[in-house]
Amino acid sequence: MRREGIALVLSAPSGTGKTTLIKRLLAEFPHFGYSVSCTTRQPRQGEEHGKDYFFLSREEFERRRAEQAFAEWAEVHGNFYGTPLAPVKEMLHQGQDVLFDIDVQGAAQLRLTLEEAAFVFILPPSMAELERRLRGRGLDDEATIQRRLTNARQEMLEARWYDALVVNDALDAAYDALRAVYLAAALTPGRNPRLVEELLSR
Repeated sequence: MRREGIALVLSAPSGTGKTTLIKRLLAEFPHFGYSVSCTTRQPRQGEEHGKDYFFLSREEFERRRAEQAFAEWAEVHGNFYGTPLAPVKEMLHQGQDVLFDIDVQGAAQLRLTLEEAAFVFILPPSMAELERRLRGRGLDDEATIQRRLTNARQEMLEARWYDALVVNDALDAAYDALRAVYLAAALTPGRNPRLVEELLSR
């Protein structure tokens, strides 16, 4: 009995540890699918069309956007980026799970285009701890750190509409919570629409 795939959508402020959690999730569950995004920026050295991105003209991107062909899209530094909706829908229909690592604006769009998605927001244990982690990375200057902290406060105010909130205080406990959300999502009636009928027919 094949279930529908899960679109697992993860958002978090910079420095919260989302990337580490995603790596652990993919190590345990390597079957997650990947959707190749579209972009209007120029290819960088070594990037391949259809593998790294679908490189589109601005006109072509805008045409597809008008046709509502994207699960979500955004403009970043003057270039458009978007996730094609049809391939994601097909993967989910075939029972393939798809992972999205995306900001709150993109997640809000996915809420409209992928109604059965599971939305998880990763939170820091405190703003003081988030600042400590950002400074500890040694990657950003003071202005960048302050901007990230300001953005984090704004993003965290959007966490209330996510399906699950995971506080990344202790990494093992945070991963256990994220794992539980994913496994629970696989058991919902929406992911198993034919399960009861199949069992009744046996």
